[in-house]
Amino acid sequence: MTEERMGLDEYFMQVAQLVGQRSTCLRRPVGAIVVKNKRILTTGYNGAPRNLRHCSEVGCIRERMGVNSGERHELCRGVHAEQNAIIQSAVFGVSVEGGTLYTTTFPCVLCSKLVINAGLVEIVYDEGYADDLSKELLAESGILLRHYSLPEK
Repeated sequence: MTEERMGLDEYFMQVAQLVGQRSTCLRRPVGAIVVKNKRILTTGYNGAPRNLRHCSEVGCIRERMGVNSGERHELCRGVHAEQNAIIQSAVFGVSVEGGTLYTTTFPCVLCSKLVINAGLVEIVYDEGYADDLSKELLAESGILLRHYSLPEK
């Protein structure tokens, strides 16, 4: 008896989930990868900027201030997973233009603007995120949005 081979969406979302396990965010661990031509180009998870202490070490500013999810992103010391995946493409000189972003959570408006300007053409996400402006900008951009949840095992 031969087991059926895992599909690409399942494979890439599992990788994004695994990458998210490196997150140091206390509120919402997120993982993201950029894929092009069925190849993983970059990965990212949310955490503090390079060589700075993580929220897991110093605590969550937004939590202490009682800031609701999806609001006042500028108060967070963390860099979002999607941002880190795009930043890695610049650091290593890899073009993500024309690629697909797999992310464990629908991108916020800040990440969506970066995704648009990076030239990504598709976002595959698992969990939703309440950010109407993000949804509006992505719809206007023409980026294909697909919801994909990993199958229950």
